[in-house]
Amino acid sequence: MRKTSFALALLTAAALTACGGNGPKSGDQTPKTKFSSEITFGDSLSDVGTYAVGGVAAMGGGQYTINGNNTSISPDLTGKNYTQLVAAQLGLPVPCAAQTGLEGTAAAGFSVPVTFHPECFNYAQGGSRVTNPVGPGNKLLDKPGAISLGQTTVPVKTQIANHLAKVGGKFKGDELVIVMAGGNDALEQLGELSAGATAAGGQALAQSLITQLAPGTTDPTTGAAAIGAAIQTEAAKGSAADVIIKAAITAAAQNGNTAAVANATTIGNTAGAAALAAGTAYSTAHGPDLVTAMATAGTELAGLVKTQIVANGANYVVVNNLPDVSISPSAKAASADTQKLIAGMVAAFNGALKAGIGSEPKVLYVDLATVSHDQAINPAPYGLTNTTTPACILNDPNKNPLGSSLVCNKNNLISGDVSHYMFADSVHPTPFEYALIARYVLEQMAVKGWL
Repeated sequence: MRKTSFALALLTAAALTACGGNGPKSGDQTPKTKFSSEITFGDSLSDVGTYAVGGVAAMGGGQYTINGNNTSISPDLTGKNYTQLVAAQLGLPVPCAAQTGLEGTAAAGFSVPVTFHPECFNYAQGGSRVTNPVGPGNKLLDKPGAISLGQTTVPVKTQIANHLAKVGGKFKGDELVIVMAGGNDALEQLGELSAGATAAGGQALAQSLITQLAPGTTDPTTGAAAIGAAIQTEAAKGSAADVIIKAAITAAAQNGNTAAVANATTIGNTAGAAALAAGTAYSTAHGPDLVTAMATAGTELAGLVKTQIVANGANYVVVNNLPDVSISPSAKAASADTQKLIAGMVAAFNGALKAGIGSEPKVLYVDLATVSHDQAINPAPYGLTNTTTPACILNDPNKNPLGSSLVCNKNNLISGDVSHYMFADSVHPTPFEYALIARYVLEQMAVKGWL
């Protein structure tokens, strides 16, 4: 592992010069390939401002990182992601969002008409998946009564189609095309697995409470109905398990089970154990489905690259694989089994993506998964000072109403120097980490012979 770490660190160091670092320069720095523009398809990791409108803009946000030019605080806090840094290094036009707008709650400033920008070629959107149009933050996933952000989450498949429609169906051939997706497929599938496990646990909790409490009521049939109704009322509110248990015990006592309150602890523990076992069983049974689904998404993305991008005239296509999400703060907060599942999902997606692309000479497959994993376990050679703690305050709605890096800026950072942190929030990079990604992409382009 140390040998791998050293090699990757050297690659990153070698790219410092290519990305305008402070390393020594020699010879002609003019790129071998003169690109005309940068065209990007993907998700929040490449989004340059799809949602930088309305309430999001008012909060000083718009990109999934530490927003704003804070170079006066630290030269590394540029507020830019890797697509912007790559474009700048290659002397290409500043990337701008091909579509802007939000479809959320108007009162919160999250209802802004969707606008298409014909002069812009960054189609990446926060929440976007490979082919599924409903990703994290989409209004179709909102809970009743909740404030909606209303992300449009246009999938990569449609992003590519939108670009082709804009330019007459063909790439010119001298554009640098960047593709990076898959993270939201993982996040949404994990969310669905969690929801399924929660539902299974809830059913087991209810069944256990009714089974324990109903026989002691005056009329077990009537008692079971009353207990069930109390459970359903609290469940509909989204109440925690202890609140549901208390409501069930109260209903049982009101229906003649005089021992219910005295035995509340035992009853609650038994029901809780049943719920945990059911939820765990659900996750164990359906976890492999997520690995299969991620492999499918990887195959789909590879197919889009070959049949919709390369086949339509693109000659220089950078495909970044999915970084190792299992090392993110979000994953680290989960159980060991969940972390293992996430790692398996990432591997399945990347394996299918790489296999699908094959030896296509017009595609550069960039292995960010290996690099990001190495950074997490061996941060020092990369200049990273923290790879586990989000730089942004996420749990204070007064300072960060969305609990996301989308509205993170200099006013809601944690205390201390966060300029070389890896993560802005639980999954998204800081500007410094984006710079590392940019440098690695540029280095790989040089190895490919494009620079």
